[in-house]
Amino acid sequence: MNILITGANGLLGIHAASRFARQHQVHAVVHSKPAQPVSGVTYHEVDLSSDWAVTALPASIDAVIHLAQSSRFREFPEQAMDVFGVNVASTARLLDYARKAGASHFILASSGGVYGAGDEAFRENSAIPHHGQLGYYLGSKLCAEVLAQNYSSLMNVGILRFFFMYGKGQKRQMLVPRLVDNVLAGNAITLQGEDGIKINPIHVSDAVAALEGCLKLEGSHTFNVAGTQTLSLREISCVIGKAVGVEPVFKVDASEPRHLIADIGALSDTLVVPKVTFEQGILELIP
Repeated sequence: MNILITGANGLLGIHAASRFARQHQVHAVVHSKPAQPVSGVTYHEVDLSSDWAVTALPASIDAVIHLAQSSRFREFPEQAMDVFGVNVASTARLLDYARKAGASHFILASSGGVYGAGDEAFRENSAIPHHGQLGYYLGSKLCAEVLAQNYSSLMNVGILRFFFMYGKGQKRQMLVPRLVDNVLAGNAITLQGEDGIKINPIHVSDAVAALEGCLKLEGSHTFNVAGTQTLSLREISCVIGKAVGVEPVFKVDASEPRHLIADIGALSDTLVVPKVTFEQGILELIP
């Protein structure tokens, strides 16, 4: 199978390209070629935030896995057009490209953040907050989902809503590696309420397995992609503390925790049952 992966320098992209290259022909779309390219992968340097041309991509393809997201998502409104270019405009262009290039599958990486927050686990059919409450970045992810869903009659469309992915090589400013660094440094970790927010993070290897399952699936579907363990921020920090031999320091504030927990029934029944426990996966992020 010929597979095109965007965002192939990101956490999920690197791991996906590495695994898929063992059995498939992988074309990786990146802003710039990595210093250590994945063996067997063909790289295409494309700035998805610009007015790029699909002529830079293969003339025919079997599947498109759109993982790219704007690195400027925290810089609204100054970098709004960068976010729009990567998250929305490029999705539209890639969908059109996939159709013309003969793709049978289009997989879009979205975010569990589109559900907002709540005390109960979110299912794929849970209500989405009013669009004005999502913020620009999550609003752009939801827009991309709507665009992709309109191609469901033309190809198999998979929308994967990822929840707090972590793993080897992740940027240190992301939640889980940032917690590791703060525990190691003895910095106080602020908790909303006594225990902080609850989440069910997923290891990148299980996220890649979900992508693999989606490539084999007929029809169009939306899946939550998260881990099997629901943990509070206090519990996560204590697991990290045990792994590094440092007692975490906490600061409790009076605000209500905004939990973001995924119901993974559909994921487990159809694609994959996540295997990596947080206690196992966190070891990859310890310097």
